[in-house]
Amino acid sequence: MPDTSAIPTAHQQAPPGTRTRIAALLDSWDERAFRSVAARHWPGAGPVLPRLSRSANHGLLWFGAAAGIAALGHGTRSRRAALRGVASLGLASAAINVIGKRAVRRPRPLLDAVPVIRQLKRQPFTTSFPSGHAASAAAFATGVALESKGWGAVVAPLAASVALSRVYTGVHYPSDVLVGAALGVGAAYAVRGIVPTRSQMPSPGRPYAQAPALPGGRGLVVVANRASGSFDDATLVRDALPFAEIVECEPEEVETELEKAAGRCQALGVLGGDGTINRAATIAVQHGLPLAVFPGGTLNHFAYDLGIEHVQDTCRALTAGDAVRVDLGRFTPGPYGTAPGHFLNTFSLGVYPELVRVREHWAPRIGGWPAGVLAALKVLRGEHQLDAEFEGRRRSLWLLFAGNCIYQQVGPTPGHRHDLADGLLDVRIVHGGRAPGLRLLAAALAGPLSRSPVHAAERMRRVRISGIEPGTPLAYDGEVAEAPEELTLDKAIEALTVYRPQALL
Repeated sequence: MPDTSAIPTAHQQAPPGTRTRIAALLDSWDERAFRSVAARHWPGAGPVLPRLSRSANHGLLWFGAAAGIAALGHGTRSRRAALRGVASLGLASAAINVIGKRAVRRPRPLLDAVPVIRQLKRQPFTTSFPSGHAASAAAFATGVALESKGWGAVVAPLAASVALSRVYTGVHYPSDVLVGAALGVGAAYAVRGIVPTRSQMPSPGRPYAQAPALPGGRGLVVVANRASGSFDDATLVRDALPFAEIVECEPEEVETELEKAAGRCQALGVLGGDGTINRAATIAVQHGLPLAVFPGGTLNHFAYDLGIEHVQDTCRALTAGDAVRVDLGRFTPGPYGTAPGHFLNTFSLGVYPELVRVREHWAPRIGGWPAGVLAALKVLRGEHQLDAEFEGRRRSLWLLFAGNCIYQQVGPTPGHRHDLADGLLDVRIVHGGRAPGLRLLAAALAGPLSRSPVHAAERMRRVRISGIEPGTPLAYDGEVAEAPEELTLDKAIEALTVYRPQALL
């Protein structure tokens, strides 16, 4: 018989179980690192890290952090950072709990080397690899940082501390934490692949234009609407642009002050919401001046679509003389029956003004899409339909919307624009008829260029509407007026020059 004594058995060919020699070496390193952390004295960590570790259970710490970022942050960038952080955390948590821990059933470390004072009162009962806490912490911090570097720098030390606490309290090996953190970072980038960050989106407002460089705001007059912005907003402008002239006024004085400012400046500045910016844009075009926009209202669609989210964005553009040309929507006759009116964002007829009012009231609290549905639910109770001749055909409509350039968000309510100089009107209508509730809800859920029995959308350069009933409301950039019997909508192509930094941070 052949001598089989020299042939290794299965247990001799590999370490116990299915681990290879490399895995055994890694386990040995993991164990040594774990015991090194357990044996080391960490000044001040005793009362902090165990509590921090418990606070991160079920993501509660990160949900609280997201709420704080959204509440304390300035502008939509902070809210986007908070939302992206939570979305990244959700994806990481699902991947770890559904796949990771079931695929690798590694037991928790033995607590014999960990001082009792460090140990958690309630030990986790799930498997050890990978660390869900580390994954959630890394996902949230990375997601926040991808949207806002400033908030990312604030959150990163907290996330690192939570990850360290899992080894410090003895519930994870170091490799559990490292792999969990890596998966968390991957989850944040996966979310970015699905929903791009602001910096990944195409630069709005092309082509670039020449405008005077005004370091420190020299030659700039800024008209600030007291009702739109806050004292802090005006103070930020003063601090950032010490040579600029700042004129604060009441809403009824804005147009007069803008006209006065246009006669003594190289560039016209405006601090306020969309309605205030609308008036400033019209006057800037009339006087051939570049416009400097400082977002200061509750909602600042034009500024944000332009890529301006903070005073410093405009200041950087003023210093460098960076500007772009953008389209200006136009409706004739205007709100006073003579000269054309203009809109930077949206124009609407019928029940849409009420829909926009409700949506903009709720959007900062619950988000744009849910607010659009809520607004549709409210206005569907109205009984008045808009009967008008649209492009030569008599129609019964619930609402008509025209956007200055193409909006990307799903549904009939305004979203974001990636190009502010495309020469097009984004025209959307909801047809009248029976079951107005179902029609408006279907329109709210429809794609931006869908064709359905209730909702239609077109990209157009010119629109003519006639036979409008007296008393029909008209809205443009948040301003409301009574519509004339006939209207023509078109575009002033690349009519407005506005400061915008070439490199968005």
